[in-house]
Amino acid sequence: MRLFPSRQRGFTLIELVVVMTLLALLATVGLAGYRQKVRTAKEAVLKENLFQINHALEQHRADRGKYPSSLGPLRELGYLRDIPYDPMTQSKETWQTELEPPDPDNPEAELGVFRVRSGSTEKGSNGISYNEWL
Repeated sequence: MRLFPSRQRGFTLIELVVVMTLLALLATVGLAGYRQKVRTAKEAVLKENLFQINHALEQHRADRGKYPSSLGPLRELGYLRDIPYDPMTQSKETWQTELEPPDPDNPEAELGVFRVRSGSTEKGSNGISYNEWL
């Protein structure tokens, strides 16, 4: 006869709780890092899209002597394949356009779009709102 009763093999509740806590902690750290990388990627896309659109506006002005009245002609005339999405708002329709200042010598002239900014008012990782980026 044995003095000690036989114990079944397995994990104790404390061991399971410790392992689950460690897994939850690792998942939390990984998720925070993932979100930061996604934000960094969106900001990089925003910078590139702003550069491409604003460059196309300048090319239109250099070729035709004036800025276009909207973003549509940039696509229609081949300056851009398509109007890119604003990665912060996930829409093509939310770009904020700025009209050029009026010409004092010709105040009746049609004003064109000379700059585009994001439609998002959120702050970027640099502390500046996305709608203030150039």
